[in-house]
Amino acid sequence: MRALGSRHVHGSDTPVFTSPNATIVDSSPTTTANLGPPAAPPSSLVVTTSPSAKSASRSVGVWRRWGAAPYLFIGDALALLAAGQFGEPWSWATAATLAAGLLTLSALGLYQARLHLSLLDDIPRLFLSSIVGMSAGLVVAAASADAFSVSAGVTRLLAALAALVVVRFGLYVLLRHSRQSGWARHTALVIGAGHVGIRLTHALRNYREYGLDPIGFLDSDPRVDRPSELPAPLLGTWHDVGSVVEQNHVSRVIVAFASLPESELVDVLRTCARLECDIYYVPRLFELHNTSREVDDVRGVPLVRLRRSPYRSLSWRLKRVMDIIVSGTALVLLSPVMALCAIAVRIEGGPRVLFRQERVGLDGRTFEMLKFRSMCPTTESESQTNWTIKDDERVGRVGRLLRTTSLDEMPQLWNVLTGDMSLVGPRPERPHFVSHFSAEVPRYTSRHRVPAGITGWAQINRLRGDTSIAERALYDNYYIENWSLWWDIKILLRTAAAVFGRRGE
Repeated sequence: MRALGSRHVHGSDTPVFTSPNATIVDSSPTTTANLGPPAAPPSSLVVTTSPSAKSASRSVGVWRRWGAAPYLFIGDALALLAAGQFGEPWSWATAATLAAGLLTLSALGLYQARLHLSLLDDIPRLFLSSIVGMSAGLVVAAASADAFSVSAGVTRLLAALAALVVVRFGLYVLLRHSRQSGWARHTALVIGAGHVGIRLTHALRNYREYGLDPIGFLDSDPRVDRPSELPAPLLGTWHDVGSVVEQNHVSRVIVAFASLPESELVDVLRTCARLECDIYYVPRLFELHNTSREVDDVRGVPLVRLRRSPYRSLSWRLKRVMDIIVSGTALVLLSPVMALCAIAVRIEGGPRVLFRQERVGLDGRTFEMLKFRSMCPTTESESQTNWTIKDDERVGRVGRLLRTTSLDEMPQLWNVLTGDMSLVGPRPERPHFVSHFSAEVPRYTSRHRVPAGITGWAQINRLRGDTSIAERALYDNYYIENWSLWWDIKILLRTAAAVFGRRGE
Protein backbone atom coordinates (compact mmCIF):
# COMPACT_ATOMS: atom_id res chain seq x y z
CA MET A 1 0.00 0.00 0.00
CA ARG A 2 1.50 3.30 -1.08
CA ALA A 3 1.32 6.54 0.80
CA LEU A 4 -0.92 9.27 -0.46
CA GLY A 5 0.34 12.06 -2.62
CA SER A 6 2.34 12.24 -5.84
CA ARG A 7 3.95 9.24 -7.45
CA HIS A 8 4.82 7.88 -10.90
CA VAL A 9 3.14 5.04 -12.77
CA HIS A 10 5.60 2.20 -13.31
CA GLY A 11 7.33 2.52 -16.66
CA SER A 12 6.11 6.08 -17.17
CA ASP A 13 7.26 9.58 -16.32
CA THR A 14 3.70 10.74 -15.71
CA PRO A 15 2.99 11.62 -12.08
CA VAL A 16 -0.21 10.37 -10.52
CA PHE A 17 -1.84 12.54 -7.89
CA THR A 18 -4.31 11.01 -5.49
CA SER A 19 -7.12 12.57 -3.58
CA PRO A 20 -7.18 12.67 0.24
CA ASN A 21 -9.69 9.79 0.39
CA ALA A 22 -8.00 7.48 -2.09
CA THR A 23 -5.08 5.07 -1.93
CA ILE A 24 -3.07 3.36 -4.63
CA VAL A 25 -2.51 -0.39 -4.65
CA ASP A 26 0.34 -1.87 -6.70
CA SER A 27 -0.45 -5.41 -7.79
CA SER A 28 2.06 -5.94 -10.61
CA PRO A 29 5.35 -4.41 -11.78
CA THR A 30 4.14 -2.94 -15.07
CA THR A 31 1.33 -0.91 -16.52
CA THR A 32 -0.09 -2.32 -19.76
CA ALA A 33 -1.79 -0.25 -22.42
CA ASN A 34 -5.23 -1.39 -23.47
CA LEU A 35 -6.18 0.01 -26.86
CA GLY A 36 -8.48 -2.57 -28.33
CA PRO A 37 -9.51 -6.17 -28.53
CA PRO A 38 -8.40 -8.55 -27.33
CA ALA A 39 -8.33 -6.80 -23.97
CA ALA A 40 -4.94 -6.40 -22.37
CA PRO A 41 -4.30 -7.67 -18.85
CA PRO A 42 -5.21 -5.28 -16.06
CA SER A 43 -2.52 -2.81 -15.13
CA SER A 44 -1.19 -2.17 -11.65
CA LEU A 45 -3.25 0.96 -11.07
CA VAL A 46 -6.15 0.41 -8.68
CA VAL A 47 -7.91 3.26 -6.94
CA THR A 48 -9.48 2.35 -3.61
CA THR A 49 -12.10 4.91 -2.75
CA SER A 50 -13.61 6.01 0.51
CA PRO A 51 -16.61 4.20 2.11
CA SER A 52 -19.03 6.78 0.72
CA ALA A 53 -17.70 6.21 -2.78
CA LYS A 54 -17.99 2.45 -2.29
CA SER A 55 -21.63 2.90 -1.33
CA ALA A 56 -22.23 4.88 -4.49
CA SER A 57 -20.48 2.14 -6.48
CA ARG A 58 -22.78 -0.50 -5.01
CA SER A 59 -25.82 1.57 -5.95
CA VAL A 60 -24.55 1.64 -9.52
CA GLY A 61 -25.09 -2.13 -9.69
CA VAL A 62 -28.85 -1.61 -9.58
CA TRP A 63 -28.82 1.08 -12.24
CA ARG A 64 -25.85 0.02 -14.37
CA ARG A 65 -27.76 -2.34 -16.63
CA TRP A 66 -31.20 -0.74 -16.88
CA GLY A 67 -31.08 2.76 -15.37
CA ALA A 68 -34.37 4.61 -15.14
CA ALA A 69 -35.74 3.35 -18.48
CA PRO A 70 -37.89 0.48 -17.06
CA TYR A 71 -39.54 2.79 -14.52
CA LEU A 72 -40.26 5.42 -17.17
CA PHE A 73 -41.64 2.74 -19.50
CA ILE A 74 -43.95 1.32 -16.84
CA GLY A 75 -45.14 4.81 -15.83
CA ASP A 76 -45.86 5.79 -19.43
CA ALA A 77 -47.68 2.51 -20.06
CA LEU A 78 -49.94 3.07 -17.05
CA ALA A 79 -50.60 6.66 -18.16
CA LEU A 80 -51.54 5.65 -21.72
CA LEU A 81 -53.58 2.71 -20.47
CA ALA A 82 -55.58 4.97 -18.18
CA ALA A 83 -56.13 7.49 -20.99
CA GLY A 84 -57.08 4.75 -23.46
CA GLN A 85 -59.77 3.49 -21.11
CA PHE A 86 -61.10 6.98 -20.37
CA GLY A 87 -64.82 6.38 -20.13
CA GLU A 88 -64.56 3.08 -22.04
CA PRO A 89 -63.83 -0.58 -21.15
CA TRP A 90 -60.73 -2.40 -22.43
CA SER A 91 -60.77 -2.89 -26.20
CA TRP A 92 -58.47 -3.40 -29.17
CA ALA A 93 -58.47 0.36 -29.60
CA THR A 94 -56.98 0.70 -26.12
CA ALA A 95 -54.29 -1.85 -27.00
CA ALA A 96 -53.45 0.07 -30.18
CA THR A 97 -53.23 3.31 -28.21
CA LEU A 98 -50.84 1.75 -25.74
CA ALA A 99 -48.58 0.10 -28.33
CA ALA A 100 -48.38 3.08 -30.70
CA GLY A 101 -47.78 5.56 -27.88
CA LEU A 102 -44.96 3.56 -26.29
CA LEU A 103 -43.27 2.90 -29.64
CA THR A 104 -43.38 6.61 -30.44
CA LEU A 105 -41.95 7.53 -27.04
CA SER A 106 -39.11 5.09 -27.60
CA ALA A 107 -38.44 6.30 -31.15
CA LEU A 108 -38.27 9.90 -29.88
CA GLY A 109 -35.54 8.94 -27.40
CA LEU A 110 -37.50 9.37 -24.19
CA TYR A 111 -36.11 6.12 -22.75
CA GLN A 112 -32.47 6.97 -23.35
CA ALA A 113 -30.30 7.65 -20.32
CA ARG A 114 -30.01 11.40 -19.81
CA LEU A 115 -28.05 13.57 -17.44
CA HIS A 116 -30.25 16.63 -17.76
CA LEU A 117 -33.94 16.02 -17.02
CA SER A 118 -36.46 18.64 -18.13
CA LEU A 119 -40.20 18.00 -18.29
CA LEU A 120 -40.74 21.20 -20.28
CA ASP A 121 -38.28 19.99 -22.94
CA ASP A 122 -40.16 16.68 -23.12
CA ILE A 123 -43.70 18.08 -23.47
CA PRO A 124 -43.59 18.47 -27.31
CA ARG A 125 -42.53 14.83 -27.67
CA LEU A 126 -45.10 13.69 -25.12
CA PHE A 127 -47.75 15.56 -27.09
CA LEU A 128 -46.67 13.92 -30.35
CA SER A 129 -46.71 10.48 -28.72
CA SER A 130 -50.21 11.13 -27.41
CA ILE A 131 -51.42 12.11 -30.90
CA VAL A 132 -49.91 8.97 -32.46
CA GLY A 133 -51.33 6.72 -29.73
CA MET A 134 -54.82 8.17 -29.85
CA SER A 135 -54.83 8.17 -33.65
CA ALA A 136 -53.94 4.50 -33.70
CA GLY A 137 -56.74 3.82 -31.23
CA LEU A 138 -59.28 5.69 -33.38
CA VAL A 139 -58.19 3.83 -36.52
CA VAL A 140 -58.62 0.46 -34.80
CA ALA A 141 -61.96 1.54 -33.38
CA ALA A 142 -63.17 2.56 -36.84
CA ALA A 143 -61.93 -0.68 -38.40
CA SER A 144 -63.71 -2.76 -35.77
CA ALA A 145 -66.93 -0.78 -36.11
CA ASP A 146 -66.75 0.40 -32.53
CA ALA A 147 -68.61 3.57 -31.71
CA PHE A 148 -66.39 6.62 -31.53
CA SER A 149 -66.57 10.35 -32.01
CA VAL A 150 -64.22 13.24 -32.63
CA SER A 151 -65.02 14.76 -29.24
CA ALA A 152 -64.21 11.45 -27.53
CA GLY A 153 -60.91 11.31 -29.42
CA VAL A 154 -59.94 14.84 -28.37
CA THR A 155 -60.87 14.04 -24.78
CA ARG A 156 -58.68 10.93 -24.78
CA LEU A 157 -55.82 12.88 -26.38
CA LEU A 158 -55.88 15.51 -23.64
CA ALA A 159 -56.22 12.79 -21.00
CA ALA A 160 -53.19 10.96 -22.41
CA LEU A 161 -51.06 14.13 -22.47
CA ALA A 162 -52.10 15.06 -18.93
CA ALA A 163 -51.42 11.55 -17.63
CA LEU A 164 -47.98 11.41 -19.28
CA VAL A 165 -47.02 14.84 -17.91
CA VAL A 166 -48.13 13.97 -14.37
CA VAL A 167 -46.38 10.60 -14.38
CA ARG A 168 -43.16 12.00 -15.87
CA PHE A 169 -43.15 14.88 -13.37
CA GLY A 170 -43.39 12.47 -10.46
CA LEU A 171 -40.72 10.13 -11.86
CA TYR A 172 -38.30 12.99 -12.58
CA VAL A 173 -38.70 14.30 -9.04
CA LEU A 174 -38.02 10.81 -7.70
CA LEU A 175 -35.01 10.33 -9.98
CA ARG A 176 -33.44 13.66 -9.01
CA HIS A 177 -33.92 12.82 -5.34
CA SER A 178 -32.34 9.41 -5.89
CA ARG A 179 -29.34 10.99 -7.58
CA GLN A 180 -28.85 13.64 -4.92
CA SER A 181 -29.23 11.14 -2.07
CA GLY A 182 -26.58 8.85 -3.60
CA TRP A 183 -28.82 5.91 -4.45
CA ALA A 184 -28.83 6.29 -8.25
CA ARG A 185 -25.32 7.45 -9.11
CA HIS A 186 -22.65 6.43 -11.59
CA THR A 187 -18.87 6.66 -11.45
CA ALA A 188 -17.37 8.77 -14.23
CA LEU A 189 -13.88 9.07 -15.70
CA VAL A 190 -12.83 12.28 -17.46
CA ILE A 191 -10.33 11.96 -20.31
CA GLY A 192 -8.66 15.33 -20.70
CA ALA A 193 -7.40 17.39 -17.77
CA GLY A 194 -7.77 20.74 -19.47
CA HIS A 195 -10.01 23.69 -18.77
CA VAL A 196 -13.14 22.03 -20.20
CA GLY A 197 -12.54 18.81 -18.27
CA ILE A 198 -11.98 20.73 -15.04
CA ARG A 199 -15.12 22.79 -15.64
CA LEU A 200 -17.19 19.64 -16.17
CA THR A 201 -15.78 17.96 -13.08
CA HIS A 202 -16.58 20.97 -10.90
CA ALA A 203 -20.12 21.06 -12.30
CA LEU A 204 -20.75 17.36 -11.73
CA ARG A 205 -19.50 17.56 -8.14
CA ASN A 206 -21.41 20.73 -7.29
CA TYR A 207 -24.69 19.73 -8.94
CA ARG A 208 -25.51 16.22 -7.83
CA GLU A 209 -28.74 16.03 -9.82
CA TYR A 210 -26.65 14.88 -12.80
CA GLY A 211 -25.93 11.65 -10.93
CA LEU A 212 -22.25 11.35 -11.84
CA ASP A 213 -19.25 11.03 -9.49
CA PRO A 214 -15.97 11.88 -11.29
CA ILE A 215 -13.26 9.63 -9.84
CA GLY A 216 -10.40 11.26 -11.73
CA PHE A 217 -8.69 12.28 -14.96
CA LEU A 218 -6.62 10.58 -17.62
CA ASP A 219 -4.24 12.76 -19.57
CA SER A 220 -0.62 12.54 -20.68
CA ASP A 221 -0.22 16.33 -20.65
CA PRO A 222 -2.58 18.13 -18.22
CA ARG A 223 -3.09 21.69 -19.36
CA VAL A 224 -2.86 23.25 -15.92
CA ASP A 225 0.02 24.96 -14.16
CA ARG A 226 -0.02 22.60 -11.19
CA PRO A 227 -1.69 19.15 -11.22
CA SER A 228 -2.61 19.73 -7.58
CA GLU A 229 -5.17 22.25 -8.85
CA LEU A 230 -7.21 19.47 -10.42
CA PRO A 231 -10.54 18.81 -8.64
CA ALA A 232 -10.01 15.04 -8.98
CA PRO A 233 -6.89 12.82 -9.02
CA LEU A 234 -4.84 12.25 -12.16
CA LEU A 235 -5.02 8.48 -12.53
CA GLY A 236 -2.62 8.06 -15.43
CA THR A 237 -2.45 8.56 -19.18
CA TRP A 238 -4.94 7.59 -21.84
CA HIS A 239 -3.03 4.30 -22.24
CA ASP A 240 -4.53 3.22 -18.90
CA VAL A 241 -8.15 3.71 -19.89
CA GLY A 242 -9.05 0.01 -20.09
CA SER A 243 -7.58 -0.96 -16.74
CA VAL A 244 -8.88 2.13 -14.90
CA VAL A 245 -12.42 1.62 -16.25
CA GLU A 246 -12.49 -2.07 -15.33
CA GLN A 247 -10.84 -1.88 -11.93
CA ASN A 248 -12.84 1.11 -10.72
CA HIS A 249 -16.20 0.03 -12.18
CA VAL A 250 -16.50 3.17 -14.27
CA SER A 251 -19.87 3.36 -16.04
CA ARG A 252 -19.47 6.75 -17.76
CA VAL A 253 -16.47 8.03 -19.71
CA ILE A 254 -16.38 11.72 -20.67
CA VAL A 255 -13.91 12.84 -23.34
CA ALA A 256 -13.11 16.51 -22.86
CA PHE A 257 -10.39 17.62 -25.29
CA ALA A 258 -7.65 15.17 -24.29
CA SER A 259 -4.07 15.97 -25.32
CA LEU A 260 -3.81 13.24 -27.95
CA PRO A 261 -4.51 13.13 -31.69
CA GLU A 262 -8.06 12.33 -32.71
CA SER A 263 -6.81 9.34 -34.70
CA GLU A 264 -5.50 7.78 -31.47
CA LEU A 265 -8.60 8.87 -29.57
CA VAL A 266 -10.65 6.53 -31.80
CA ASP A 267 -8.75 3.56 -30.35
CA VAL A 268 -9.38 4.80 -26.81
CA LEU A 269 -13.12 5.13 -27.44
CA ARG A 270 -13.28 1.67 -29.01
CA THR A 271 -11.59 0.26 -25.92
CA CYS A 272 -14.29 1.84 -23.77
CA ALA A 273 -16.97 0.55 -26.12
CA ARG A 274 -15.90 -3.04 -25.37
CA LEU A 275 -16.32 -2.34 -21.66
CA GLU A 276 -19.55 -1.86 -19.72
CA CYS A 277 -19.59 1.91 -19.90
CA ASP A 278 -21.29 4.68 -21.83
CA ILE A 279 -19.25 7.31 -23.62
CA TYR A 280 -19.86 11.06 -23.84
CA TYR A 281 -17.67 13.58 -25.62
CA VAL A 282 -17.52 17.35 -25.77
CA PRO A 283 -17.86 18.37 -29.46
CA ARG A 284 -15.31 20.66 -31.03
CA LEU A 285 -16.44 24.30 -31.14
CA PHE A 286 -19.02 23.34 -28.53
CA GLU A 287 -19.91 26.99 -27.98
CA LEU A 288 -21.55 26.89 -31.44
CA HIS A 289 -23.13 23.47 -31.02
CA ASN A 290 -26.90 23.21 -31.33
CA THR A 291 -28.94 21.24 -28.84
CA SER A 292 -30.88 18.15 -29.91
CA ARG A 293 -32.22 14.98 -28.35
CA GLU A 294 -28.85 13.26 -28.96
CA VAL A 295 -27.02 15.96 -26.98
CA ASP A 296 -27.00 16.26 -23.20
CA ASP A 297 -26.09 19.40 -21.29
CA VAL A 298 -24.05 19.94 -18.12
CA ARG A 299 -24.14 23.57 -17.01
CA GLY A 300 -23.80 24.92 -20.53
CA VAL A 301 -21.33 22.32 -21.83
CA PRO A 302 -22.92 20.01 -24.44
CA LEU A 303 -22.14 16.29 -24.20
CA VAL A 304 -22.79 14.05 -27.16
CA ARG A 305 -23.51 10.46 -26.22
CA LEU A 306 -21.95 7.93 -28.54
CA ARG A 307 -24.24 5.24 -29.88
CA ARG A 308 -23.98 2.19 -27.64
CA SER A 309 -21.91 -0.59 -29.18
CA PRO A 310 -24.13 -3.00 -31.08
CA TYR A 311 -22.88 -6.05 -29.17
CA ARG A 312 -24.30 -4.53 -25.96
CA SER A 313 -27.85 -4.27 -27.33
CA LEU A 314 -30.84 -6.59 -27.34
CA SER A 315 -30.77 -6.59 -31.14
CA TRP A 316 -27.35 -8.22 -31.04
CA ARG A 317 -28.82 -11.16 -29.13
CA LEU A 318 -31.51 -11.39 -31.81
CA LYS A 319 -28.70 -11.53 -34.38
CA ARG A 320 -27.43 -14.72 -32.73
CA VAL A 321 -30.95 -16.15 -32.68
CA MET A 322 -31.26 -15.39 -36.40
CA ASP A 323 -27.88 -17.05 -37.02
CA ILE A 324 -29.02 -20.26 -35.32
CA ILE A 325 -32.41 -20.40 -37.04
CA VAL A 326 -31.15 -19.56 -40.55
CA SER A 327 -28.00 -21.72 -40.44
CA GLY A 328 -29.85 -24.71 -38.95
CA THR A 329 -32.65 -24.46 -41.48
CA ALA A 330 -30.21 -23.95 -44.37
CA LEU A 331 -28.15 -27.00 -43.38
CA VAL A 332 -31.29 -29.13 -43.55
CA LEU A 333 -32.71 -27.67 -46.77
CA LEU A 334 -29.36 -27.54 -48.58
CA SER A 335 -28.18 -30.98 -47.48
CA PRO A 336 -28.97 -32.55 -50.91
CA VAL A 337 -26.99 -29.80 -52.67
CA MET A 338 -24.11 -30.18 -50.21
CA ALA A 339 -24.12 -33.95 -50.74
CA LEU A 340 -23.86 -33.48 -54.52
CA CYS A 341 -21.00 -30.98 -54.03
CA ALA A 342 -19.18 -33.43 -51.76
CA ILE A 343 -19.55 -36.25 -54.29
CA ALA A 344 -18.26 -34.03 -57.12
CA VAL A 345 -15.25 -32.91 -55.06
CA ARG A 346 -14.50 -36.53 -54.11
CA ILE A 347 -14.61 -37.69 -57.73
CA GLU A 348 -12.43 -34.85 -59.01
CA GLY A 349 -9.83 -34.64 -56.26
CA GLY A 350 -10.00 -37.75 -54.12
CA PRO A 351 -10.36 -37.89 -50.31
CA ARG A 352 -10.59 -34.92 -47.95
CA VAL A 353 -13.75 -33.37 -49.29
CA LEU A 354 -13.71 -30.66 -46.61
CA PHE A 355 -10.93 -28.11 -46.41
CA ARG A 356 -10.17 -27.08 -42.82
CA GLN A 357 -8.17 -23.94 -42.16
CA GLU A 358 -7.31 -21.93 -39.06
CA ARG A 359 -8.82 -18.45 -39.13
CA VAL A 360 -8.96 -15.52 -36.69
CA GLY A 361 -12.36 -14.53 -35.32
CA LEU A 362 -13.90 -12.68 -32.39
CA ASP A 363 -11.38 -11.01 -30.05
CA GLY A 364 -8.48 -12.50 -32.02
CA ARG A 365 -9.37 -16.09 -31.11
CA THR A 366 -8.67 -18.74 -33.75
CA PHE A 367 -11.10 -21.37 -34.99
CA GLU A 368 -11.21 -24.01 -37.71
CA MET A 369 -13.16 -22.76 -40.74
CA LEU A 370 -14.74 -25.26 -43.11
CA LYS A 371 -15.04 -25.11 -46.91
CA PHE A 372 -15.48 -27.57 -49.74
CA ARG A 373 -12.01 -28.27 -51.13
CA SER A 374 -11.54 -26.64 -54.52
CA MET A 375 -7.82 -27.46 -54.88
CA CYS A 376 -5.09 -29.30 -52.98
CA PRO A 377 -2.25 -27.20 -51.50
CA THR A 378 1.14 -28.87 -51.73
CA THR A 379 1.92 -28.36 -48.02
CA GLU A 380 0.16 -27.23 -44.84
CA SER A 381 2.53 -24.24 -44.72
CA GLU A 382 1.34 -23.16 -48.16
CA SER A 383 -2.25 -23.34 -46.98
CA GLN A 384 -1.53 -21.02 -44.05
CA THR A 385 0.85 -18.49 -45.66
CA ASN A 386 0.14 -18.28 -49.42
CA TRP A 387 -2.36 -15.76 -50.70
CA THR A 388 -5.19 -17.28 -52.73
CA ILE A 389 -4.66 -16.99 -56.47
CA LYS A 390 -7.83 -16.54 -58.48
CA ASP A 391 -6.71 -18.42 -61.61
CA ASP A 392 -4.58 -21.11 -59.96
CA GLU A 393 -3.99 -23.91 -62.47
CA ARG A 394 -4.57 -26.54 -59.77
CA VAL A 395 -8.24 -25.56 -59.50
CA GLY A 396 -10.30 -28.10 -61.47
CA ARG A 397 -13.62 -27.60 -63.17
CA VAL A 398 -15.58 -28.61 -60.07
CA GLY A 399 -13.49 -26.37 -57.84
CA ARG A 400 -13.86 -23.44 -60.21
CA LEU A 401 -17.63 -23.94 -60.31
CA LEU A 402 -17.80 -24.06 -56.53
CA ARG A 403 -15.80 -20.86 -56.24
CA THR A 404 -17.75 -19.05 -58.94
CA THR A 405 -21.09 -19.84 -57.32
CA SER A 406 -19.74 -19.55 -53.73
CA LEU A 407 -21.04 -23.07 -53.05
CA ASP A 408 -17.68 -23.90 -51.49
CA GLU A 409 -18.70 -21.67 -48.55
CA MET A 410 -21.75 -23.75 -47.58
CA PRO A 411 -19.97 -25.82 -44.87
CA GLN A 412 -19.43 -22.56 -42.99
CA LEU A 413 -23.08 -22.76 -42.02
CA TRP A 414 -21.85 -25.29 -39.46
CA ASN A 415 -19.36 -22.71 -38.16
CA VAL A 416 -22.29 -20.31 -37.77
CA LEU A 417 -24.43 -22.87 -35.96
CA THR A 418 -21.63 -23.65 -33.48
CA GLY A 419 -21.00 -19.94 -32.80
CA ASP A 420 -17.53 -19.59 -34.35
CA MET A 421 -18.95 -17.36 -37.09
CA SER A 422 -22.02 -15.32 -37.94
CA LEU A 423 -23.99 -15.11 -41.16
CA VAL A 424 -22.85 -11.49 -41.58
CA GLY A 425 -19.58 -10.01 -40.39
CA PRO A 426 -16.00 -9.30 -41.46
CA ARG A 427 -14.49 -12.18 -43.40
CA PRO A 428 -11.97 -14.12 -41.25
CA GLU A 429 -8.33 -14.23 -42.24
CA ARG A 430 -5.46 -16.61 -41.50
CA PRO A 431 -3.22 -15.83 -38.47
CA HIS A 432 -0.17 -15.28 -40.67
CA PHE A 433 -1.88 -12.54 -42.65
CA VAL A 434 -3.58 -11.06 -39.59
CA SER A 435 -0.14 -10.46 -38.05
CA HIS A 436 1.07 -8.88 -41.27
CA PHE A 437 -1.99 -6.72 -41.90
CA SER A 438 -2.17 -5.59 -38.26
CA ALA A 439 1.28 -4.05 -38.61
CA GLU A 440 0.54 -2.45 -41.97
CA VAL A 441 -3.13 -1.42 -41.91
CA PRO A 442 -4.46 1.05 -39.30
CA ARG A 443 -7.18 -0.45 -37.06
CA TYR A 444 -7.18 -3.76 -38.87
CA THR A 445 -7.62 -5.63 -35.56
CA SER A 446 -10.71 -3.56 -34.78
CA ARG A 447 -12.51 -5.89 -37.19
CA HIS A 448 -12.26 -8.58 -34.51
CA ARG A 449 -14.71 -6.79 -32.23
CA VAL A 450 -17.52 -8.92 -33.68
CA PRO A 451 -17.68 -12.53 -34.94
CA ALA A 452 -16.43 -13.23 -38.45
CA GLY A 453 -19.08 -13.75 -41.11
CA ILE A 454 -19.81 -15.81 -44.21
CA THR A 455 -20.59 -12.58 -46.02
CA GLY A 456 -20.17 -8.93 -45.10
CA TRP A 457 -20.46 -5.28 -46.07
CA ALA A 458 -17.05 -5.33 -47.74
CA GLN A 459 -17.86 -8.48 -49.74
CA ILE A 460 -21.10 -7.18 -51.25
CA ASN A 461 -19.18 -4.04 -52.26
CA ARG A 462 -16.84 -6.25 -54.35
CA LEU A 463 -13.95 -6.11 -51.86
CA ARG A 464 -12.92 -9.75 -52.19
CA GLY A 465 -9.83 -11.57 -53.38
CA ASP A 466 -7.02 -9.31 -54.57
CA THR A 467 -8.49 -6.03 -53.38
CA SER A 468 -7.29 -3.36 -50.97
CA ILE A 469 -6.96 -4.70 -47.41
CA ALA A 470 -7.09 -1.16 -46.00
CA GLU A 471 -10.37 -0.52 -47.81
CA ARG A 472 -11.78 -3.81 -46.56
CA ALA A 473 -10.89 -2.88 -42.97
CA LEU A 474 -12.52 0.52 -43.48
CA TYR A 475 -15.75 -1.08 -44.72
CA ASP A 476 -15.74 -3.71 -41.95
CA ASN A 477 -15.29 -1.15 -39.18
CA TYR A 478 -17.96 1.06 -40.75
CA TYR A 479 -20.33 -1.92 -40.65
CA ILE A 480 -19.57 -2.54 -36.97
CA GLU A 481 -20.06 1.09 -35.95
CA ASN A 482 -23.39 1.38 -37.79
CA TRP A 483 -24.72 -2.15 -37.34
CA SER A 484 -28.42 -2.92 -37.23
CA LEU A 485 -30.40 -6.12 -37.61
CA TRP A 486 -32.01 -4.79 -40.78
CA TRP A 487 -28.58 -4.06 -42.24
CA ASP A 488 -27.71 -7.74 -41.78
CA ILE A 489 -30.88 -8.75 -43.59
CA LYS A 490 -30.09 -6.32 -46.41
CA ILE A 491 -26.57 -7.76 -46.77
CA LEU A 492 -27.96 -11.32 -46.87
CA LEU A 493 -30.45 -10.35 -49.59
CA ARG A 494 -27.76 -8.69 -51.68
CA THR A 495 -25.48 -11.70 -51.17
CA ALA A 496 -28.24 -14.04 -52.37
CA ALA A 497 -28.73 -11.84 -55.44
CA ALA A 498 -25.00 -11.95 -56.16
CA VAL A 499 -24.80 -15.74 -55.76
CA PHE A 500 -27.80 -16.44 -57.98
CA GLY A 501 -26.45 -13.93 -60.47
CA ARG A 502 -23.18 -15.93 -60.56
CA ARG A 503 -21.14 -12.90 -59.45
CA GLY A 504 -19.19 -14.71 -56.74
CA GLU A 505 -15.54 -15.55 -56.87
